[in-house]
Amino acid sequence: MKKKKKKKRAPRQEMSRQDAKQRVKNFNEVALGYSIEAAILEASRCIGCPKPKCVDGCPVFVDIAGFISLIQEKKFVEASRKIKLTNVLPAICGRVCPQETQCEIECVLGKIDEPVAIGRLERFVSDYEAEAGEIEIPARPDPKGKKVGVVGSGPAGLTLAGELAKMGYGVTIFEALHKPGGVLVYGIPEFRLPKAIVAREVDFIEKLGVEVKTNFVVGRTASVEDFFNQGYDAIFLGLGAGLPWFLDIPGINLVGIYSANEFLTRNNLMKAYLFPEYDTPIKVGKKVVVIGGGNVAMDSVRTSLRLGADETHIIYRRSRKELPAREEEIENAEAEGVIFDFLVNPVEFLGDEEGRIKAMKLIRMELGEPDSSGRRRPVPIEGSEFEYRCNTCVIAIGQGANPLALSAIEGLKLNKWGYIEADWDTTKTSVKGVFAGGDIVTGEATVIEAMGFGRRASIAIDKYLSTGEW
Repeated sequence: MKKKKKKKRAPRQEMSRQDAKQRVKNFNEVALGYSIEAAILEASRCIGCPKPKCVDGCPVFVDIAGFISLIQEKKFVEASRKIKLTNVLPAICGRVCPQETQCEIECVLGKIDEPVAIGRLERFVSDYEAEAGEIEIPARPDPKGKKVGVVGSGPAGLTLAGELAKMGYGVTIFEALHKPGGVLVYGIPEFRLPKAIVAREVDFIEKLGVEVKTNFVVGRTASVEDFFNQGYDAIFLGLGAGLPWFLDIPGINLVGIYSANEFLTRNNLMKAYLFPEYDTPIKVGKKVVVIGGGNVAMDSVRTSLRLGADETHIIYRRSRKELPAREEEIENAEAEGVIFDFLVNPVEFLGDEEGRIKAMKLIRMELGEPDSSGRRRPVPIEGSEFEYRCNTCVIAIGQGANPLALSAIEGLKLNKWGYIEADWDTTKTSVKGVFAGGDIVTGEATVIEAMGFGRRASIAIDKYLSTGEW
C-alpha cells in the first residue's frame, strides 16, 4: 500500500503594507490588513488543538481556536462576535498587541513552523464586521442598581467598563483629556492605530450602556471621596503612566528637546500633522534623534519622518539584539530609512547662542553582565566621548506615575516607584472599594496586559458588590 502524502501546509500569510517610500509622506495606516482569501488561507494553518495553548498566552482568554474555526467556515461576523465575548477591543488588539510574545508564542504549530497569525486574523474579522455594518450590541441585562466609577479611558478602563456594563452595572468613565482612549489616542500614531478605529471601539462600549465624561481631572474636578459621596459603590483607577522621564544631564532644557509624551500627544490629539489646518505645530529640524529603543521611540522617530525631517536616528545604549520594541516596528522603521546608532549614550546637550539644541555629546558603550531586566548592562567606555550634531531631540526612555490624582486619595499605598500597590488577581488597593490596574500598577506595559487587568477587575468588583466582602 502507498502511504498517503501529508497535505502541505500553506506558509504564514504576510499582510500587505504601504510602500515605504510613499508611507513616510503620509499618516495613513501602514499595514493594510488581510484580504478574505488571505484570511481563510491563514486560518487553514491552525491545526485545531484539543487543548489550545495559545489561550494561555492571552491575558483576556479569547477563544482563539473557536474564532479561527469560524473563519475557516467563512463565518467572519460570527468570529468577531466570538472574540467580543471576552475582548471588547478586538480591532485595537489586532493592530498593536505583541501577539508574538503572548498568544502566538504558545502556538503549537510554531514549534515546527511559523505560528498562526492570530493578531492579523483578529484584526481581519473585527474590520469585516464593522465594514459589513453588522456590529451587534448585546441585550442589556437587568440593572443591578449599583454604580462604578472608572478613572481613565485607556485599555484597562475601557475593558473594565464594557465587562461591567454587560453584567448590568451602571458605569461612568472619567477621562482627563478631551477624547476617550487614553494612550490609544494620545500615544500611538495614526499610521499604526487610526483614531477612527479607537472611536469605533469606544462607541461599542458606550452602546453597552457606559457613560463617558471627558475633560474631567480626578483630583481637581472631583476626588475619589466625592465619587463615593455621590453614590458610586466602587472605583477603578486606570490612570496609566503619563509622567515623562527625562535625562539628568546638562542642557536638557534647550529648545528643540521634547519628551515623547509631548511630541506624540501634540501630533495625535492636537493634530499637529495637519498644520496649518490645526494650529498646533511641532517644529522638527532636518536631523532628528530619538533616545530610546522601545515602541514609543519607534513611534516618535517614524512620526518625525512624516513631519518632514530629512534624517532620523535612534540613539540606543545597547545593541540591536536588546531593543525592546516589537520586531515588526523595528523593521518598519528600518524600511522607512531610520538610522540606528547602537552602543552610544548622551552625556550632554549642546546649544547655540539662541538656546536651541545644535548637538549632543555621546559616549560609546560596551555590554557587560546581564542586569535585572535580563539584558546585558551597558557600560561607558572611558574617554570615548564625541560630538553628534542634531537640531531636534525626542526623549523616549519611559514614563512614570503622575502623582496628581494619587496624592488626593487618602490611605492609598504606593510602591517605591510611585505606582499603586494593587493585588494582581483582584486588583484591590489599600482603600476599601478602590481597585486599580494597568500601567499605574505595573509601569509601562502592553495594551493587552492592561486589558487583562480590566478583565480581572470586572470579576473582582462584581464579587465585591455582590457579597460586600473586601
